[in-house]
Amino acid sequence: MDPECSRLLPALCVVLADPRQLVADDTCLEKLLDWFKTVTEAESSLQLLQDHPCLMELLSHVLKPQDVSPRVFSFALRLVGIFAAQEDCFQYFQQGELLPGLFGETGALSWAAWRVPSVRSGWTQGLCSLAQHPSALHFLADSGAVDTLFSLQGDPSLFVASAASQLLVHILALSMQGGAPGSPIPESVAWPVCARKIVSHVEESLRSKATPQVTQALNVLTTTFGRCHSPWTGVLWEQLSPPVASLFERDPIPAVHSLMDLLLSVARSPVFNFSACGLWEMLAQTLRRLSPMQAGPLALGTLKLQHCPQELRTQAFGVLLQPLACILKATTQAPGPPGWLAGTADSPLTVDVLLSSKSACVGLLCQTLAHLEELQALPQCPSPWPQVPLLQAAVTILRLCDGSADPSSSVGGRLCGTLGSCVRVQRAALDFLGALSQGTSPVELVLEVFAVLLKTLESPESSPTVLKKGFQATLRWLQNSHKAPGCSDLSPDALLFLGELFPILQKRLCSPCWEVRDSALEFLTHLLRQWGGQADFREALHSSEVPALACQLLQDPESYVRASAVGAAGQLSSRGLQAAPASPEDPQAQQGLLTDLMHILSTDSEGFPRRAVLRVFTEWLRDGHVDVVRDTEWFVATVLQAVSRDLDWEVRVQGLELAWVFLAQAMGQPSLHCPYTVGLPGATSPGPHLEFLQTLCRLPLFEFAFCALLDCDRPVAQKACDLLLFLRDKTASCSSPQEAGDSPSSVSVEAALQRWQEGEPGQPLGDLEPEAMLAILRSLDLEGLQGKLAQSSDHVEKSPQSLLQDMLATVGVLEENEVDCY
Repeated sequence: MDPECSRLLPALCVVLADPRQLVADDTCLEKLLDWFKTVTEAESSLQLLQDHPCLMELLSHVLKPQDVSPRVFSFALRLVGIFAAQEDCFQYFQQGELLPGLFGETGALSWAAWRVPSVRSGWTQGLCSLAQHPSALHFLADSGAVDTLFSLQGDPSLFVASAASQLLVHILALSMQGGAPGSPIPESVAWPVCARKIVSHVEESLRSKATPQVTQALNVLTTTFGRCHSPWTGVLWEQLSPPVASLFERDPIPAVHSLMDLLLSVARSPVFNFSACGLWEMLAQTLRRLSPMQAGPLALGTLKLQHCPQELRTQAFGVLLQPLACILKATTQAPGPPGWLAGTADSPLTVDVLLSSKSACVGLLCQTLAHLEELQALPQCPSPWPQVPLLQAAVTILRLCDGSADPSSSVGGRLCGTLGSCVRVQRAALDFLGALSQGTSPVELVLEVFAVLLKTLESPESSPTVLKKGFQATLRWLQNSHKAPGCSDLSPDALLFLGELFPILQKRLCSPCWEVRDSALEFLTHLLRQWGGQADFREALHSSEVPALACQLLQDPESYVRASAVGAAGQLSSRGLQAAPASPEDPQAQQGLLTDLMHILSTDSEGFPRRAVLRVFTEWLRDGHVDVVRDTEWFVATVLQAVSRDLDWEVRVQGLELAWVFLAQAMGQPSLHCPYTVGLPGATSPGPHLEFLQTLCRLPLFEFAFCALLDCDRPVAQKACDLLLFLRDKTASCSSPQEAGDSPSSVSVEAALQRWQEGEPGQPLGDLEPEAMLAILRSLDLEGLQGKLAQSSDHVEKSPQSLLQDMLATVGVLEENEVDCY
């Protein structure tokens, strides 16, 4: 332990033991426990107690509960557990009354403070910490602590109840450790005392008529089979599977969700011979007994299993498909090819759920669609995958929601009324429809998909969230409707679809709802990134008013929309698709977008649009945009001048990224179309490097980067440090003719920057020559600064010494000059 902490510790123990003192809050006590845990991991707990008698005095004082606050009592219980995790310290505690007085039946349970949940939680956590060795097991068996944990499983505090169940699993696993490898597993009657007691309690709870007790037992078993993969768990399941199976004979089945979790936990264990233990039959029986809503999660979990029999997989997949089969049958669609649902389409139970109420119907459909979407992306996805009927079902559900479906029965008519304009189902169906774009579908069905997407995007009834999902699904279908494998061009059908889509997109760009305008702009940006260079796409886009409307939204009153408009306008300009100026001969009109974006960067009151402008400018610089290449030096200087005054740290970080791209292009990547790379030789010829540094000196790049080193926002300083390290490494071969005595020192540079940051007018470094810049780069300890910036901003305040000082300061024990205020 640190000597200064050792000096402060006795005073802190006195404060904690004094009920009249207002002890620091729970956060400080948690940090104190974390510190003690770190100390005991590095040294002996027993030696720590012997070197600091004040700790033992504090813990002994806790045995008088009337003299201790519940907060400190809970802290002390957990601290004893941390110390007693080492067996020699545990035995030292056993010599006195500390362990029985705190964790025995006559201890904390009989005190008034036991009514406080934090005390019960501290008792459980302390017991969990000390239960690490055989001596602790003997204590647990004799002290009655295990029986207390049984009662805490039903504690009104969910945190306490959960901790108690977790601790029972930990004790059971600890009890079963130590057997010789390969030795036969004894019957449970020959298990250690604690293990027998826990198993007996679980078995008794499983036979209870009270659902809470059954739930507690199932949760303990689920955690056990999830954590413990030793052979003894097979013996445990062999003993307890009969009472678990008997739960299915009750009506209704108790604790359904906990029961499903248990079966899946057992099925994932690598220990069992599942055929011999009857697990597959139990899963099949459970799938048959549960309601469609209950069976869905179990069916998905079953299909995720690695070694599931094909018959059970077919049954589980049928459970997931039942609701969609009912939807198809209730409309004019056939339920799919023969055998695709193995006869499950006529499940009356599923139909009853779909018709019982709107909430039940919506809940079942949303759950089913989400499960199938998740399943499709998994390696365990059933094969063959019924792509066509599933796609038909998704399209039909969307038609039921928008009112365009043709019901073929009274069931279909009632579903139309139930699902009409249902936003939840529309969102789920659109997500699933987008996922189905990965599969191979017949052309006529793809056209149906495009038609229902157009209907959704055009409908005035579609909510902003539905439209956003619709745009996302549309993009996925466009991406996966290629006319040939490996071809990224749009298919003829997709181009026809776009011809109908762009008028709808125009309408959405003019929507009074800002979320809709924002989603439309994001969708347009994705389209441009993907197909902005394709001639047919460009022709379709040019024939619409979309480019002009997108650029008009740069003046939108909503900042999110302005930011999205910046991204869309940037893509339009990069692809040469921006709206034609009114006077093409006017040079100012040609550079209108660049001027508009510079204006946004300099004057917009919100950070989102300014960040978007920097992202666009960085991309333009990287790709050699014509407006940037025309005068790169002016472009970089103007951008950095605006960024240096920006109060948004993310804008300043992005400005440094732009500067980095500029330097990288100019100093080593001629293929990136930077005008300054023309004729730039390798590092063996320092002349051109110095010539380029003269260009940099005319820019505010050095000034911006150096001043960013002192930025109060750590990400900005880190980025600036990385940038200057990159520049220093790239110019390492450049010679500096200055004499050492003339070179600016690190102290003078930092002092100049500090004065400038505090408000001194003018340039902090003055008009420097390239040689001076190189000298400054070499004088700064950038590696040391990089290491300091890598530390968390509160690394000083997080120190144990600071923590002890602050806790003592809250009660006035320290003198004023010793307080670590932050």
